[in-house]
Order: sequence, then C-alpha cells, then structure tokens
Amino acid sequence: MTQSNSDAILARMLALHPKIIDLTLDRMWRLLGALGHPERDLPPVIHLAGTNGKGSTQAMIRAGLEGAGKSVHAYTSPHLARFHERIRLAGNLIDEAHLTEVLDECWEANNRENITYFEITTCAALLAFARTKADFTLLEVGLGGRLDATNVIDAPKLTVITPISKDHEQFLGDTVAKIAAEKAGIIKRGVPVIVGPQPDEAMDVIEATAARLGAPLIAYGQHWHVYEERGRLVFQDETGLVDLPLPALPGAHQIQNAGAAIAALRHLGCDEAACEAAVRDVFWPARMQRLKTGPLVDAAPEAELWLDGGHNAAAGQALGAHLATLPERPTHLICGMLNTKDVGGYMAPLAARAASLHAVSIPGEAATLSAAETAEAAREAGMRAFEAESVEAALAAVVATDPNARVLICGSLYLAGHILRSNG
Repeated sequence: MTQSNSDAILARMLALHPKIIDLTLDRMWRLLGALGHPERDLPPVIHLAGTNGKGSTQAMIRAGLEGAGKSVHAYTSPHLARFHERIRLAGNLIDEAHLTEVLDECWEANNRENITYFEITTCAALLAFARTKADFTLLEVGLGGRLDATNVIDAPKLTVITPISKDHEQFLGDTVAKIAAEKAGIIKRGVPVIVGPQPDEAMDVIEATAARLGAPLIAYGQHWHVYEERGRLVFQDETGLVDLPLPALPGAHQIQNAGAAIAALRHLGCDEAACEAAVRDVFWPARMQRLKTGPLVDAAPEAELWLDGGHNAAAGQALGAHLATLPERPTHLICGMLNTKDVGGYMAPLAARAASLHAVSIPGEAATLSAAETAEAAREAGMRAFEAESVEAALAAVVATDPNARVLICGSLYLAGHILRSNG
C-alpha cells in the first residue's frame, strides 16, 4: 500500500466534525465501545500531560526504557512530517499497511458519526497498541488532560505532569490554576504521579487533586531534585544520587524534563544505566535541532541553522535562556506563528537575543498569522523585523548581509513540520 491510502482516510476523517477541538469524552467512549474497548488491553500505561516539555520527557522515558531492554509503544501529537510519527509500535513507527488497517477499521466502526480528527485517530492508535505486544505504553495528552481523548485509561501505571503555564486559554481557562485543574485531570485514584517544576498556583491544584484521589505524589523540590553541576546532570531522590551526562537535547529546561523522566524511570525500578540511556540516547525533532543537511543548509553553507517548534511564552523564555548560553554569534530568527498563540509573550524573551527577525506565514495552515502581523508583533517586542514570502527567501536575505549568521527557524511546530518535509 502507498502512503496515499492513509492520507485519503485521514482527509475523510477531518470532515467528521465541524471543529478541530471539541473537548468531551462521550464520542471516545462510543467509538471505543464499538471497537471492543482496546484501551482495556494495553501494556502498562504512562500518561503524560503538561504545557511544556511533555514530548521531550516522553522521549527520554522511552529512551530509558528501551535502554533497559523494554519494548515501548508511544503516542504523541502533532506530527511534524508524516502522520505515522504519532504512533510508535514497540519501538518502530507504524508502517503504512498497519496504519491504513486501523484507520479503516475505526472509520467503519464510527459509521460516519460526529467525531473529531484527534479522537478517531487516537482510537486508531489505541487499537494498534492493543494488538501489538510491548512492555509499556506512553500516551502524551493532546490538549489539557481531563477531557483529552487520551484520558480513557482507568488505571495507568504512572502519570506525569510537566511544567504548566498559560496556553490554549480559550479551551482550558484564563488562569494557571484553571489550566492546572484540566491537566490534573489525568491523575487517577491510587496511581503515583510524577510532577515537574510548577508555579505555586498549579502545584496547589495538583496537590489537592492527588490528595483527593489518594494518588502518591512524587514532586520536584519535595521528593526529587535535579541540577547541572560541572557539565553533568545530578539527580537525587529519597533512594540516592545519580551523576549523569547532560541531556542530548540542548537547553537548560531539558534538565528539568530529564529530572521528571529519571524520577519516572526510578519509580519503575530502572537502574542507573537506563537513566543514562534516557539522557544520552534521546532524540526529539524540532527542539533546538541543528539542521546539518538539506536544501536550506546547501543554500547557506557558512551559516549555522537551527529549528525549534516551541510556541508559547514559556517556550520563548526557555529559548531565550538557551540562546544566551551559545557562543557569540549574531542570531537571526525566521518566525511563523499561529493566530491562537500569545505572540507577544513568546517574542519578548527573544528580543534581547535576536539581531533580526524575518516573519513568514506558515504554508498550508489556515490559522497562521500573516507575515505582516508577525513582523509587527516582533517590532512591538523591540526587534528589527522584516517580512518574507518564504523561509527560503528569509534565509537568503539573512545570509546576503551576514553569511556566517546563526539562523533559528522558530515559532510553531507546524512551521517546523513544513521545514522537515521540505528540507528532507
């Protein structure tokens, strides 16, 4: 079968609901029932929610478990280049034949009833996981937690909540406490919950939820600590200290993500070698990813090209902090963002680090901000900003005046996905 088979089914699925996001679990329960409840037949589940870092944390947990010889299913979203990236079966991306099979089955079982794209494709992932042998299943929340399509597991092995901040406020609430209440919706009665660093108002909500459900709390700053010391990662919990390499994913914020992953692995009984594999072997695209090959690199051979998909205020802060640690070199941003994001909050921490910003519209995305709107937001943040027709045109403009520039393509996972597809 060709990729167009799954693409055609996915295109049909987009038309099953008038909204991209419509948070409820009713449609999930209906379709899962029609499929024979595959969510009840999964290998032990680790369920992850949070505003920032859940994808990186999941990738580190997977690297650690696989380093310990375990086979791992993983579900994540959105995809960057191909839908297949969302579903990893026992270590391997789902192949076209298997993906088409489970999508077809979900389409037939749904009988053209109203359901969102994310809901029906999540059902397809759960169906594939239930039919493939593995030791663990990692489920990353799509949006929020309480009413997210992944929140259909009655008794996961472990839940993980990474740092919470404001994002998707139109769906989750306009305060950190309200957003935390949605994220804490993945906590289950009696199931331990790993908690990364949190603002006080988020931690208050998480602690109250865990206490109400009798869920043992394993929280940063209380039950585990992580920090960098002399170019190493040091993790300490109630059972001792481990001294590890820094994570393969760059950025100080990845220290905290690694801490949550190591806390999870140690709770699962993994040894120090597995913890080392978690930070050493992890790969997660579009998180300060260095582009080393492809047409963009060929077009700017003397420049240093990076790609990052962070898109909210907290991501901007993390990115700004990381840029401050890099060797001295002018940094030029090529930025495209969605109109649902806090553009000013994202750009403010980057203003002091950027020599310029070239704004682009994200190709093929209806919710993209126009290049003009993105450029204006950058100017309001204090940046020297320009508009460009495309990333290629923006890159050409940068290297025409500064061939040795550091160029960071940033602002959206959707822009990152476009780059990975076109630059592959």
